[in-house]
Amino acid sequence: MIMKQLFLWIFVMLSGTVFAQTRKLTLEEVVQQSKEQSIASKQAVTQKKTNYWQFRSFQADYKPQLSLLGTVPGFTRSYIEVEQPDGTVSFQPVSKNNSILSLSLSQNIAMTGGTVYVQQQMQRFDDFQRDVTRYNGIPFEIGIKQPLFQFNPLKWDRKISPLKYQEGNQQYIQSMEQVALDASSYYFDLLVAQVNLQIAEKNRSNNDTLFKIARHKLELGKISQNDLLQLQMGLLTAQKDLASAQQSAAVASLKLKMYMGTRDERELELAIPAEAGEFAINPQIALDEAFANRSASVAFRRRLLEAERDVENARRTNGLNATLNATFGLSNQGNLPRDVYVSPQDREFVELQLTLPILTWGRNKAQTEVARAAREFAQQSVEQDKLTFEQEIFTQVTLLQMLQKQVKLTQVADGIAADRYQIAKERFILSDLSVTDLGIATQEKDIARRDYILALRDYWQAYYSLRLLTLFDFELGRKIAY
Repeated sequence: MIMKQLFLWIFVMLSGTVFAQTRKLTLEEVVQQSKEQSIASKQAVTQKKTNYWQFRSFQADYKPQLSLLGTVPGFTRSYIEVEQPDGTVSFQPVSKNNSILSLSLSQNIAMTGGTVYVQQQMQRFDDFQRDVTRYNGIPFEIGIKQPLFQFNPLKWDRKISPLKYQEGNQQYIQSMEQVALDASSYYFDLLVAQVNLQIAEKNRSNNDTLFKIARHKLELGKISQNDLLQLQMGLLTAQKDLASAQQSAAVASLKLKMYMGTRDERELELAIPAEAGEFAINPQIALDEAFANRSASVAFRRRLLEAERDVENARRTNGLNATLNATFGLSNQGNLPRDVYVSPQDREFVELQLTLPILTWGRNKAQTEVARAAREFAQQSVEQDKLTFEQEIFTQVTLLQMLQKQVKLTQVADGIAADRYQIAKERFILSDLSVTDLGIATQEKDIARRDYILALRDYWQAYYSLRLLTLFDFELGRKIAY
């Protein structure tokens, strides 16, 4: 009794060990783990963060900027050239410190492209040769720097940067759906390899059994030597197919594990997924959702705006350019810092800088025409891409609907071929079927099984491709979000 319990315990432990070495996975589990752990999903998350901080940087450009600028210290000890009244040059020693510190608050003006600012400034000058210290300062100053007749990049950034941010967010969702599509591809690569391995193992076992039966029949004179050799060749072929299938399954398993981002040493056992539940797909709804959700539709608008921006940039850069600099404030000087704030005097500064190309030999017009041609090309490219986009959506919808029917047909054919092979095998054992007919039934069984798995693969690839193209879940009837 004790020995029986001991053997039972050993059997359970061994069974548990074998079981622990195998990990069963479904398609949904592989897709979900890939979204959570794969390198591709982590790269998508990183790209999303980059997109977010780029947009935050853009927003910060339109908010007040507080800056502290200074040169502390500004010490110099040297000899300088000093021209004398008689025209000669004398080199005089200098030892001085000229330090400046300013606090500035600036604000960009998006509508005009200018900058308005207010600032305070304090300057200290020390002449160590003469033991003199003086202070000069600006208690308050307000100024503006305004480009006139020039290209305004701030205005265009306010139009384009939000589109880039939206495009990046949609690209993140697409990247995650691309992970699902790629994961399903690796999943079915391994599943097809495992099914081929199962077929090869079954064929090797069946051919071995049939070869032994055939040898017995040969002794009884019920089959010919040629039939026996044909069965022996079938057994050798099955053994070679088994070795090849084992290698293919091992490679496919490694690729899937690498993509999933797992270091699990257990063998993967994949379940054959059923097709998704029946759901209707309206091609027009698919197209509308694609244009509403895909980053490509946002990119269409961005590309057209960028083309318009480049035309305006070329047109304004090659014409009259002017910049107005104007400041108004208070300033003073003294022996002590507080003297700067006692009865300060007015401080004004106005400057208008002009640039007007007069003779350019047609360069300005040529650059403008190049930009206009580029805009026209961008418009044509966007229109072509839109047509291609629409065609791709309609094609994918039609393909998925067709594959839904094909999966059902191949599933029925798989069952029929399996039943037919079983009948053929039994008839051969009863000497009621030739070796040739048995081989045909075997091939039909294998082909039907592979066709069913391949049909499932095509169906799920089309399913995830449609999700990727539309970013819409037709089963749940809602947009895909992460």
